[in-house]
Amino acid sequence: MTSEAMTEGVPRRVRIGLVTGATSGIGFETALGLARKGARVGLVGRDATRTRAAAERIRAAVPGARIDPFVGDLAVQAEVRRLAGEVRALYPRLDVLVNNAGAIFDTHRLTADGIERTWALDHLAYVLLSLELLDLLKASAPSRIVNVASAAHTRGRIALDDIGHARRFSAMTVYSQAKLGNVLFTGALARRLAGTGVTVNALHPGVIASGFAAGTGGWFGLGWRLIRPFMTSPVEGAATSIHVASAPELDGVTGLYFTRSRPVATSRRAADRALQERVWDLSLDQLGLPPTAG
Repeated sequence: MTSEAMTEGVPRRVRIGLVTGATSGIGFETALGLARKGARVGLVGRDATRTRAAAERIRAAVPGARIDPFVGDLAVQAEVRRLAGEVRALYPRLDVLVNNAGAIFDTHRLTADGIERTWALDHLAYVLLSLELLDLLKASAPSRIVNVASAAHTRGRIALDDIGHARRFSAMTVYSQAKLGNVLFTGALARRLAGTGVTVNALHPGVIASGFAAGTGGWFGLGWRLIRPFMTSPVEGAATSIHVASAPELDGVTGLYFTRSRPVATSRRAADRALQERVWDLSLDQLGLPPTAG
């Protein structure tokens, strides 16, 4: 490996990365980890004040770090498209996109686009932002897309006839469905990107003590708060995201699912190519994109 290919364990070409959901938890630690490895990092958060504060915390921890705050509600498609436009305008290249933003909600609610918000934020935002930035990623190849999914995908079912679960809503049911969507999307996109130099992988970060369930109440919210002290720290949880985003040995590795920085098998549903294609088509339809997108 040449002297240009490596800086503190990171390929030197990984000069610019973008991390969504970066104001706290895994996202913040992922952005901090990439900054420590010399990357310029864009932080995406929903709240401007919190996003600027997160950027300042990283700059304080990593003197000289180039950190760029971006603000947007990724559950809203127009916001994702606006964000992508800002990223394309600022960055001449993009070496790593980490789709990390997500949440779990205990009540059924539709977004401005008329889509159930868990599916909109935890799945469709991954699809739309990846596709909106795909030309930039291709021009920067070799580059990487990292989709933060969850082991909850193994319990997921894709309700193709009621993707928003309007008839019978359950927080964990819709969350598991969205995380299965992440892994299915990863497989479908990896096939489409073969030969482009852009890789895409998914991962399970662990069950993390973060603000992930801050939007829930009732028995679910109470249960989450009770078990939170026994969960993995965000620093440990971010380790797999940082590894998949930057490890030199993963150059060219695509379409896999990682846990504890190692590739592992997905659920049988997640590996179902026919289902991957059906969810791909459904996602593009919900995003108003042509079947040829990607």
